[in-house]
Amino acid sequence: MTTEAPTGEAAPQASSIGSEQPPSGDAPGQQRGKAAFVKLLRRLSEANVFVVTVLAIFSALVLGAILILVTTPAVLHSWGRIGSRPGAAFSTSWRTIAAAYSAMFEGSLFAPSAISHAVSTGHGWTTALTPISETLVSATPLILAGTGVAIGFSTGVFNIGAQGQLIAGALGALFVGFEVHAPIGVHLPLVILGGAAGGAIAGFIPGVLKARTGAHEVITTIMLNYVFLDLLTYLLTTAPFQQPGQANAISRTMPSTAILPHLFGSTLRVNVGLLVALAVSLGAAWFTRRSTAGFSFRVIGLNPSAGRTAGMDVRRITILVLTLSGALAGLAGMATLSGTDFFLSTGYGGNIGFDAITVALLGRNRPLGVLLGSLLFAALITGGRYMQAYTGVDLDLTTVIQAIIVFFVATPALVREVFRLRDQGEGPTRILTKGWGG
Repeated sequence: MTTEAPTGEAAPQASSIGSEQPPSGDAPGQQRGKAAFVKLLRRLSEANVFVVTVLAIFSALVLGAILILVTTPAVLHSWGRIGSRPGAAFSTSWRTIAAAYSAMFEGSLFAPSAISHAVSTGHGWTTALTPISETLVSATPLILAGTGVAIGFSTGVFNIGAQGQLIAGALGALFVGFEVHAPIGVHLPLVILGGAAGGAIAGFIPGVLKARTGAHEVITTIMLNYVFLDLLTYLLTTAPFQQPGQANAISRTMPSTAILPHLFGSTLRVNVGLLVALAVSLGAAWFTRRSTAGFSFRVIGLNPSAGRTAGMDVRRITILVLTLSGALAGLAGMATLSGTDFFLSTGYGGNIGFDAITVALLGRNRPLGVLLGSLLFAALITGGRYMQAYTGVDLDLTTVIQAIIVFFVATPALVREVFRLRDQGEGPTRILTKGWGG
């Protein structure tokens, strides 16, 4: 006869079984760490915005290095003697590329030796910080004009007239600068508003033409670039814009109360215009993502028919978008005038307005992306000048690198195929290929 064990004895056995540790395996913390690492690797193998942008920059630098090699006589000479001295060819190539990109880095950000000297001696800070100061100065108008262009593109409005709007903004700021006499605390804000108003008027004109007559904004904004460029040339030869006693087409100089103060002393050119640009970038990011008007802009950009169905006034929004876009480009003209140039001349603005289009595409029509793209472009421009001066590499190479970066960023499908990235699906990189308004 079998006797059953007392019920009370089963509990200790069950308890002892439950208290045993797993014979193998990682602790929960280690498992979470492994999961996070695997997730990171998965993200890095996807064709997302970050990965595509980083690989685009990497690809541009690689192709730029190849161009440096094939355009440098010393490198070509060393490769011509590779049969007798193979090591010299590789070492010469490496030194040439390293010298070029080191010069670009030191010319756009800082030279480690200069920083070390300034830290150890307390002297030479101006020399050490001048490269990054110049990069920030170059980035300021690009941030402002690029943000304006990006807002238009994301709404489906292709503003190609940032160059003319920049000139109009500079003219507005200049007029307020020499016509108004007030303390700097009053005068300078009025100059900033004058720059925004000048650009807004230049953007309002194609906005009204598109909304009322159906004229395509690409044509009207491109043609207005020439209109404002010629208007600038005319005004610089007439009173009250022309410098008194000057026969050349040069404007009057901005008074001291209309000049943007320097941020870090008079020896470094970076000025309050940078703070204006950062404020505009952050404000535009909030506006496009958090405000009702920004939501209307995005809806019209993605699907105008859906916007009309929802009761949105597409024509009014079109006028508002181009006016706002022009105002930001006008601020770029004000920033260069009141921050660094202080007077106008024929051909003012260089290619800032056209570079703003490239920066907007590089930033994927997002204000914070435009901010980063502007800093990258400015670093390439500033570092390219230094590279040309100290290594003899042609400055045009930096333009080639910029073009390659934008080419790869704007063609994520190509980057995905070249680097065998996993398809992320209908994400931002796919949307961008649908057009500027994506």
